[in-house]
Amino acid sequence: MLAQRTLKTLTQAVGVGLHSGQRVELTLRPARPDTGIVFRRVDLPEPVDIRVSAQAVTDTRLASTISCGQAKVHTVEHLMSACAGLGIDNLVVDITAEEVPILDGSASSFVYLLQSAGIELQNAPKRFIRVLETVEVSEGQGDNIKWARLEPYDGYRLSFEIDFKHPAVDSTGQQVVFDMSQGTYARDIARARTFGFTKDVEMMRSNGLALGGGLDNAIVMDDYKVLNIDGLRYDDEFVKHKILDAMGDLFLVGKPLLAAYSAFRSGHAMNNLLLRALLARPSAYEVVTFADESKAPAGLAWVQPAW
Repeated sequence: MLAQRTLKTLTQAVGVGLHSGQRVELTLRPARPDTGIVFRRVDLPEPVDIRVSAQAVTDTRLASTISCGQAKVHTVEHLMSACAGLGIDNLVVDITAEEVPILDGSASSFVYLLQSAGIELQNAPKRFIRVLETVEVSEGQGDNIKWARLEPYDGYRLSFEIDFKHPAVDSTGQQVVFDMSQGTYARDIARARTFGFTKDVEMMRSNGLALGGGLDNAIVMDDYKVLNIDGLRYDDEFVKHKILDAMGDLFLVGKPLLAAYSAFRSGHAMNNLLLRALLARPSAYEVVTFADESKAPAGLAWVQPAW
């Protein structure tokens, strides 16, 4: 049986929120089979559990936000991406503020936290959402078009193309294909950092955003170049971060996908629209398990190694 996974023990981190600038403590706890990923706002008078789902996403401006009633958690996508990359099914995330800490701006710190806690197999079958029909969402036309698509595929593959029309971005790789059966998430994707432009920072901060952002947790560019002294971690770090974000956004459906995802200029909003479009068409997917682990698609049955 291909089994569900959780952590062997709890692990903790302290950081600041990218947009709020608030100090936040994070405790990642093992969870029982079929719990899923649950964020718990322990700073509220009465702790509130927010279980991830496509419907729990209530805001997609600059990040993915999930909510339950008035309780919210912003910027969940990097931690969710790490869980997707390592195949974590069940986890309780105690959080002391409204935003997941940005740490170094990538998913690598979350990968380190999860792997340092150890990954434990559980006595319950791992459940996948297998895509049976192509589902696509799009927005705009001509030079302004954006789209995202899920297609049937025996495994999990993501393809992303960017188009920022910025010299620093245009000089790097514009398209990446990552297949879980061939690559290593922690090595190939997890270290890609979020990025932004100095021209946007003043506007964002006047709106109470990016208050915790800086060169230590983001790639920052002026009109011409990357300002980080150490440069880029990958030759195609910008588009790889879009793959990282997409993996986190798509895992908000609550189960790992068996599908090929492809996108052009997509973002958090379109990724969530894609999940909702999939779920709105019952004939387009099924939930499957693998009684025989050897029958599972390559790359999804083994615990992802460290870099």
